[in-house]
Amino acid sequence: MKGFRKTAAVLAVGGASVAAWVVGSNLVKDAQFAHAKEDVNVTREQLSTVQDLSTVFRKVGKSVEPSVVNIVVHKGVPKGRRMLPFGNNNDDLLKKFFPDRDGDGQPDLPEGFGDGAGPEDAPMDQVVGTGSGVIMETQGGSGFILTNNHVAGGATDLEVTLSDGRVIKGKNVKVLGADAKTDLAVVRVEAEHLITAKWGDSDTLERGDWVLAFGSPFGYVGSMTHGIVSALNRQAGILSEKQGYENFIQVDAPINPGNSGGPLTNIHGEVVGINTAIASRSGSFSGLGFAIPSNQAKFVYSSLKERGKVVRGWLGVGIVDIAKDPGLAKSFNYTGEKGVLVQETFTNTPATGKLQNGDIITEINGKPAEDVQHLRNQVASTKPGDDLKLKVWRDGKYADVDVKIGEQPEDLTAVGMRNGGRNSPGAGGNNAGPASKGEDKLGLRLSTPSDQLLQQFGLGEEAKQGAVITSVKANSPAAKAGLRPGLVITRVNNQPVKDAQDASAALAKQDLSKGVRFYVLGSDGSRFIFVEP
Repeated sequence: MKGFRKTAAVLAVGGASVAAWVVGSNLVKDAQFAHAKEDVNVTREQLSTVQDLSTVFRKVGKSVEPSVVNIVVHKGVPKGRRMLPFGNNNDDLLKKFFPDRDGDGQPDLPEGFGDGAGPEDAPMDQVVGTGSGVIMETQGGSGFILTNNHVAGGATDLEVTLSDGRVIKGKNVKVLGADAKTDLAVVRVEAEHLITAKWGDSDTLERGDWVLAFGSPFGYVGSMTHGIVSALNRQAGILSEKQGYENFIQVDAPINPGNSGGPLTNIHGEVVGINTAIASRSGSFSGLGFAIPSNQAKFVYSSLKERGKVVRGWLGVGIVDIAKDPGLAKSFNYTGEKGVLVQETFTNTPATGKLQNGDIITEINGKPAEDVQHLRNQVASTKPGDDLKLKVWRDGKYADVDVKIGEQPEDLTAVGMRNGGRNSPGAGGNNAGPASKGEDKLGLRLSTPSDQLLQQFGLGEEAKQGAVITSVKANSPAAKAGLRPGLVITRVNNQPVKDAQDASAALAKQDLSKGVRFYVLGSDGSRFIFVEP
C-alpha cells in the first residue's frame, strides 16, 4: 500500500510537471502570436502612410517639370538616308502607328515627319526629330539648356517648347556647342521667366537609389517615370567609336526615344544625370536605360557654354586595366587588384620624361585609380596647365609622379602614337635560323626586320630594331595571348632585343613555365603582352 502511494505521488508530481510544461508552452506561443500580430499591425500602419512616397514623387515632379523642355530638331542628312525621331524605321511600334500602305517596307509617316522626303536636286534631306532638355541656368534674358549631342548637334533649326506651352524658335534659339565624346550639347534660348533645375551630386548615388526620368518619350511632352539605380560606371560602348568618355548610370526607370536629353533626378529633385540611351532590340525601353552622370555633365556644360567646345586635359599615354590581365600585373611583381598599366608613352606629350612604359598608376590625386575609364575621366576633367599627382608602381616599389596636364588634341588619331628612341640605321636581315625551343613552346616564328617585312606589315622606321613575328601557331599560348604576325618584339621581360637572334637568346633564359612578358610594337602602337604556357 505504501508503495502504491509512493508511486501515485510520483505520478502526481509528474502530472503536475507535464501540466506546467503545457501551460508554459502555451504562454510562449501566445506571446509569440501577440508579437507577430503586433508586427503585422505596425507594418499595416506603416503601409497606410506609403502615400507619402507618392507625395515625394509629386513634389519632385512639381519642382523639376518647369525646367524640362521639349526640343523639335530639323537636321540635314545625306540624301536618301532616312532618319526618324523614334529610332529604327522597322520598329514594330512605328509600324503599328504608321502602317506600310505603299509596300516599300517602311512605315508611312505623316508629311514633314522626318521620312527623308525632299526635292530630288537637294544635296541634303531635312529630317525632323524630337528630344528633351533641361534649363540649368539663366543670365539676363537668356536660358541655357543642357541636352544630348545626338538631339541638338548639327541642327539647322530648333524649336523649344517650355513647360508653360511657350514655343521659342528662329533667332531666339542657338546651339552654343556640342560634344560628341560625351554626347552632350548646350542650347541658348532668349526668353523671360525661366525656371532652372538644380544640380545634384552623382557621386553620392548608390545602387537601389530611387530616381525619376523626365522628358518627351515618343513626343508625349511632360512625361515622368521612376525606377532605381541598377548599376554605376557602366561602359556600354555607345561612344567608343568617337573615343568617348563613358561611365553611365544604369537605371530601370522607363526611358524611351524622345527622353534623350531630359534630366534624371534623385528624390530631392536634383539633376543627377542626363538621359541618353537605351539598350533595346526593339527600339523601345527594355529595362536598361543609361544616363550621363551630372558631375561629368556639369564639366562639359560649363565648357560648352563658355567656349563652345570642351577643352580636356591630356597625358599622352596608352593604358590598359590591370584587372583584365592578372598575369601581366604579376610579371611586374605587382599584387594589387586595381590599377592602370602604362603601355606606351608618346613623344612630346605631358607624360614624356614623367611616366615610363610599365608604370602601374595606382592613385590619382590621392584617390585609387579604379580603371582606364576612371583615369581618362579624371585627366580629361583636369584643366590644362594644372598638376596631376599620381602614385605609380615602378621597379618593385611605389613612386610619386607629378605631371602638368596638357590640352587634348582635337584629333587623337592624327597624333603620332609611337614611342621614341627605338630608331636605328640599317634594314637588318631576314634570316632568323631555326626556331628555338622557346619559340616552339610558345608557338612563335621570328625574323629580323627587313624592308620587305616592314612594308608587308605596314610598319615604320621605328620597327627596325626587334624581332618580327612572322607566324603564330593556331591555339598556341602565343595565339591565345594575342600575339599575331606583324608585331615586333622589342623586349623579352626586361631585356631589350635588337633582332630575332636576341629574342631567341632571351627566351632561352626564361622559365617559360612561369610565363613571359613581351613588349611589342605594331602598326597601332606599342603594348605589353603576357604569355602563359
